[in-house]
Amino acid sequence: MSYEIIGITVLWLFLFGYIIVASIDFGAGFFSLHAKLFGQSHYINRLIQRYLNPVWEVTNVFFVFFFVGIVGFFPDTAYYYGTVLLIPGSIALILLAARGAFYAFENYGQDSKLSWLMIYGVSGLLIPAALSTALTISEGGFLKKTASGSIDLNWTELLLSPYGWAVVLLAIVSVLYISSGFLTFYAHRAQDWKAYALLRKWFLMWVAPMILMSLFVFLSLRMQNKAHFNAAVFDYGWLFIISFVSFLIAGVLTYFKKAHGIAFLFVMLQMGTAFFGYGLSKLPYILYPYIHIDDAVTNDSMALVLTIAFICGLLLLIPSLYFILKLFVFDKDYVRGNKKGY
Repeated sequence: MSYEIIGITVLWLFLFGYIIVASIDFGAGFFSLHAKLFGQSHYINRLIQRYLNPVWEVTNVFFVFFFVGIVGFFPDTAYYYGTVLLIPGSIALILLAARGAFYAFENYGQDSKLSWLMIYGVSGLLIPAALSTALTISEGGFLKKTASGSIDLNWTELLLSPYGWAVVLLAIVSVLYISSGFLTFYAHRAQDWKAYALLRKWFLMWVAPMILMSLFVFLSLRMQNKAHFNAAVFDYGWLFIISFVSFLIAGVLTYFKKAHGIAFLFVMLQMGTAFFGYGLSKLPYILYPYIHIDDAVTNDSMALVLTIAFICGLLLLIPSLYFILKLFVFDKDYVRGNKKGY
């Protein structure tokens, strides 16, 4: 297996890990705001805080690994994406900084102000919306390389693109879907029945929008990049079939209040198969038509060093996350509020 394939596989695993962990975090912020505005804070806020306290500091580690790795393995990505993502990337970084400030005030302050909570909740939807523009641009048709070598982004076409809006809406819906699915399981494990009833209702509420937005993305992808659409349907359609079956199983188990841990595993399987189906069907391109995985990879020596470093990082990060989850998130006494975190 070539270095570029190993590299993009490891990076895709980091990005998928970030999507799952960050979605739970982002969605929890929105649900906290929603509960505050509608007088339901006493149902879910303590539950959400018990999850976030030990986990929030490691959420962005996945994204940092991916960002550093994609530039290290494929230097051309910095050239093409660096300028065009300056605005959405800056917005995402500012919002991430605001969320970090909220965590500090929440953990060390005496009270949470509504203004901070609004920033925390709304940013959880705006960050994935901003970052998702990278996936839209990567499908091609929005960038133009001028004779002088500079890269121009057609903002008008991007803002009017059905595919672009489909990806943004899917990113937002996915955050709420994944987060409510996990928190439903978490509330059931904590035996917090008021929070469980509320979160289960929210999860079931986002089931229909999730499948509708997924279909919208598929249909709009056919208009945006027919080659990618054909590869996804005809070459890797089986992955999307597994994703849809997992979606049905997760929904049915949650509806009948059965095996919520298994239900969330199927949520992860649903997102994972769809995510890797999207990535595999896009290869060998990272950015149509400018960045080809075989041409854009760094030299062999650097690729070997990066491959070893990132595999070691992955092997270190996964056990670390496992121990955090085992000691806090999945510890029965901690989940039920009978034991404080450290």
